[in-house]
Formats: sequence, C-alpha cells, structure tokens
Amino acid sequence: MTTGTHELRVERVFDASPELVWKVWTTPELIMQWWGPNYFTSPTCTVDLRVGGKYLFCMRGPDGSDYWSGGTYNEVVPFQKLVCTDAFANEHGDRIDPTEYGFDPIFPKENVVTITFTQEGDKTKVTVLYVVESAEVLEIMRKVQMKEGWETSLDKFEIALAGQL
Repeated sequence: MTTGTHELRVERVFDASPELVWKVWTTPELIMQWWGPNYFTSPTCTVDLRVGGKYLFCMRGPDGSDYWSGGTYNEVVPFQKLVCTDAFANEHGDRIDPTEYGFDPIFPKENVVTITFTQEGDKTKVTVLYVVESAEVLEIMRKVQMKEGWETSLDKFEIALAGQL
C-alpha cells in the first residue's frame, strides 16, 4: 500500500508558458527530441492523450539497445497536469517484467507518475513525481539513477523547448 512518504521528485522551471511546455511534453515528434537520459535517443513514440489513452516510448541506448516504456493516462488536465501509469514494455506496448531489462526484482512492475505544470509568472515549473511503496523501492530507483535520468532528460527538454520559441 502506498503511504505517500516515499517519493522521487524532479522539478525544473522553464522560461516558457504552460501551453508551450505542454506542447513539447505531449507532441510525439517533440517528445522524440528529448525523451531519455544523456546519450539516449528516442526513435519512436506514440501518444493517445486522453483519459484511458495509451502511450509507448522507445529509448535507444548508446549501444543500440532499445528500451520501451508505456502506460495509460489516468488524468489529463491540459496545461496543468498529467497522471499516468508507467511500466517497461515491449515494442507492441505489452507490459514486461523489469527484470527483463536487468532491473532488481523489487523494482515496481508499474508506477504511477504525476506531472504538474505550474505557471510562475511568465515561466512554468514542471514537477515529475513518483510515490512508491517503500524506502527499499526508493533506494532501487536511486541506484538505477532515475532522478539523474530525468534531470538530463529535462536538460534535453529545455533544448527542444527553445527550438519552439
């Protein structure tokens, strides 16, 4: 049971409106410009941006290995909030066990991610939040450098966003 006390949070303020930040966050051809940590690319992604809609992203590593993730949108509030499930997947969007990608067996088979877009003057703060069931799971996320991966993805996001200004 989720207690709400164990969370991985990444925040960044961007010099753009919530509408523009949302566009870069949710448009497949723009997502492919920034999705994944440094040295990873995103050769393909699909987005069905509606409650119950699904997404599927491919992240290609420097060695050419593909890592797929996907999920379902549980809440979509344009320019303000996205809540979605997130799990490792195959290229068809079928959920796979994280151990198939070499992750620890206690790594969650599915996470719920909340992304908020908060207007701060003429800027937008993006918050990515995972709430997990235990300190042990949070430690596994730390070991696989999820926070650092998100931070470098957001570095790339900032570049993609600048290309839309």
